[in-house]
Amino acid sequence: MTARDKTPSTEAPMVISSRADAVAEQEDVAQVRPEPSISASRKAGPAAGVSRFHESARAQVAGAAHYIDDIPEVRGTLHAAPVCSNVPHGTLRGIDASVALALPGVRGIFGANDIPGDQTLAAFAHDEPVFANDTVQFTGQVIAIVVADDVMTARRAARLVKLDIAPLPAVLTVHDAHAKASYVLPPVHVKRGDAAAALKRAPHTLDGSFEVGGQEHFYLEGQIAYVLPLEQNQWWVYSSTQHPGEVQHWVSHALGIHNNAVTVECRRMGGGFGGKETQAGHLAVWAAVAARKLQRPVKLRLDRDDDFMITGKRHPFAYRYRAGFDDTGLLCGLDLEMLANCGFSADLSGPVADRAIFHADNAYFLEDVTISSYRCKTNTQSHTAFRGFGGPQGVIVIERILSDIAQTLGMDPLDVRLRNLYGIESRNVTHYQMKVEDNILEPLMTTLAHTSQYRERREQIAAWNAKSPVIKKGMALTPVKFGISFTATLFNQAGALVHVYTDGSVQVNHGGTEMGQGLNTKVAAIVADELGVPFERVLSTASDTSKVPNASATAASSGTDLNGRAAQFAARNVRDNLAAFVAGLDGCGAGAVRFDGGEVITPKTVRTFEEVVHAAYANRIQLWSDGFYRTPKIHYDKATLTGRPFYYFAYGAAVTEVAIDTLTGESRVLKVDILHDVGRSINPAIDIGQIEGGFVQGMGWLTTEQLVWNDKGYLQTYAPSTYKIPATGDIPEHFKVDFWPEPNREDNVHGSKAVGEPPFMLAISVFEALRDAVGQAGGKPLEMNAPGTAEEVLRAIGDSTVQR
Repeated sequence: MTARDKTPSTEAPMVISSRADAVAEQEDVAQVRPEPSISASRKAGPAAGVSRFHESARAQVAGAAHYIDDIPEVRGTLHAAPVCSNVPHGTLRGIDASVALALPGVRGIFGANDIPGDQTLAAFAHDEPVFANDTVQFTGQVIAIVVADDVMTARRAARLVKLDIAPLPAVLTVHDAHAKASYVLPPVHVKRGDAAAALKRAPHTLDGSFEVGGQEHFYLEGQIAYVLPLEQNQWWVYSSTQHPGEVQHWVSHALGIHNNAVTVECRRMGGGFGGKETQAGHLAVWAAVAARKLQRPVKLRLDRDDDFMITGKRHPFAYRYRAGFDDTGLLCGLDLEMLANCGFSADLSGPVADRAIFHADNAYFLEDVTISSYRCKTNTQSHTAFRGFGGPQGVIVIERILSDIAQTLGMDPLDVRLRNLYGIESRNVTHYQMKVEDNILEPLMTTLAHTSQYRERREQIAAWNAKSPVIKKGMALTPVKFGISFTATLFNQAGALVHVYTDGSVQVNHGGTEMGQGLNTKVAAIVADELGVPFERVLSTASDTSKVPNASATAASSGTDLNGRAAQFAARNVRDNLAAFVAGLDGCGAGAVRFDGGEVITPKTVRTFEEVVHAAYANRIQLWSDGFYRTPKIHYDKATLTGRPFYYFAYGAAVTEVAIDTLTGESRVLKVDILHDVGRSINPAIDIGQIEGGFVQGMGWLTTEQLVWNDKGYLQTYAPSTYKIPATGDIPEHFKVDFWPEPNREDNVHGSKAVGEPPFMLAISVFEALRDAVGQAGGKPLEMNAPGTAEEVLRAIGDSTVQR
């Protein structure tokens, strides 16, 4: 049976095909139930599978949603600011803080010698100091923090600290690092078949090289931590973090105390995108060291410029490849080299570079392939997780290769892509030995090509370009196949608590963190449906290490998969307790008891949920429970990079049309059509928002967001004045999003699929459309690097395309 033969389930959710449809649906709901009470909300429909407002939406719009800097400060709170290196590499010979300490209100300066525990962060590779001590390794590395009565005094004082640093030679490019064998981790090589022999046999070969830049996270809420000393050497840490458990571990490690003495809380973040997975921990540790020395609460909030200079980015990559192919565009062999710019320490570079290897196939079967991955050490910020986590850096290289093959053969790039897709019964095993069991690539792509009128528009674009000497258009359709799970198998676990109170209200707490993606909204809907109560009855509370311990990071697009299922199991335990109790009252089996619309229904009678809960409490029935979930089926050998690292794949495709000005290199995205696979959507409006947001963020990575370091290792694009994220004016007027109407074929919560990261890679269609337009203008798309800024587009066009 082919993917096309599998008909969409009749249980699939209604497809919402645009933001307007989703908003209209929410407005209709709001008109019926503006602010329902517990009693008034009875008989409401299912909570999951319909669009509803984000659980904090009203509070956020009203300015009433609390972020860490909104928390009322405890009396005696002090404020910290970092003292940063001004050279990329050097020996730290001395610090003169006398002028800074003389400022009124300054309480002290603290560095490596003030750390009571380990002076090295408790990171995986154990290669990053809490504070630079003898050696500085990048411009912006934190050497110490100054603490003062108010934030502006602390920042002024930090800038008055004088550093004596003897410069050392710095490695500033990935190519220099590779030439010097400067790596944060050993190289990794993955092979299948015999690529060298296949390349020799191939009718055609193509050699190429290019580079893809990094990306600043640019979360709206910057990095921040607020540390409060409690009694008996215990600590409460408010951290804007995607991984409270890791912050807890890092702080306790630096303070030399047990994990149980540190509690980390995070109600919400103002964006994370991976930038707060590990690097939020730095601020918490720095603030905690000062708080311990002074025995006072300490808050550390980086301003935007310091945030840029101190924190890591998406990993820039450089590639070299040789591809073999036949006259039909079928890949016959591939030799691929990937150089990942990791910065000065490992951080998460190992798994990021591994995932780039995993996704170097994207949607395509690679029969004879060799991939070499080098994790290069440079004297820059230590690069870190970013939405897609290496996946985009893997996907973009194979998409580029297939476009280049199409250009070489004079074929439509879509036909080359379709020719190389994974199969159903054969050609269906990845280069890391995982079988692709849920393949919907061919029907999804051909459906999108039809609904977007891809073929007809290609002809229209050719006609336009023939008549337009200056403005040239381009178009591309690219797919994504993205594996869902942490590649480190141990992180694929989650816990949750569900409490039912005697008035029938419900509280859920889980190990995930809310960063605007709607995780708490989805989890609340799952719990509501499991208990058969209206959504409004369920409250999601702050992530807290004292409630759910050892939680994994909210990352890898698995927040809902893991925490939603754990919360569902916790709610199911409570429901089973209530069902057994009611079955005893009515003399029926527990399986005959239904929970629906705020009512508990048996063959004998109907009771309200509140009545049942109150009676259960009176009879000493447990009304709370924990839940635990671990992802099934997955296994992965880190030594060979083989196994089944992913529970399932999420699929999608995008068609993008662009226009470029051949005189200036400026470009504009004209039209975007997306068909994306979210399984059975838990909240269609939120999923559409994730698809739109991920695509636009990816578009920024590949068009305007350029990170520029000078030859002194100084990041010159360190502020919004020089670093350009997409704005509202960059959003195309035609921006259409549709859902693929089929539930997840694996047993995932509600039949859903992850939606956080996969849409990001749909924006590769923007870059390929730009390269198509450059080719239409007679330029050299083979020479384009990313991002495709105006300068880069103009460079690729060259001087011969337009008569001036």
